[in-house]
Amino acid sequence: MNTATLSTVSTVPAPQPTRLSSALHRACVAAKTAADNKGRDILVLDLRPCTPLFDYFVISTGTSRRQIHTVAEESDAALRAEGDHRLGIEGYEASKWIVQDYGDVVIHVFDTDTRDYYKLEELWADAKKIDWESELE
Repeated sequence: MNTATLSTVSTVPAPQPTRLSSALHRACVAAKTAADNKGRDILVLDLRPCTPLFDYFVISTGTSRRQIHTVAEESDAALRAEGDHRLGIEGYEASKWIVQDYGDVVIHVFDTDTRDYYKLEELWADAKKIDWESELE
């Protein structure tokens, strides 16, 4: 075999993984995204003392199917930009309550009646409410 005909293989550096920002920061980014898309009654709850399953809930209310979808889609885009990826989504078709699971952050986007019915903030009343706006300053 003639080694003179072998070409040199160039090495391309492997892409560096995006460093994932903290769960609190990502929850606050999701809350801000909901606010930017006219979500109402936005809460970030710190659930770390209450459960080992997740760290933060982001809860918001939309006034129409389109708005609920927009808040969910834009929140996903914002968290992808932070290096996160969604593990699951439920309720998108029904559009009464969309739940997006990011492992340590769970985003809930409700219509008014469904939020009033389930009252997650009362169910998780022991959770500390985070001032997400000041966290982002």
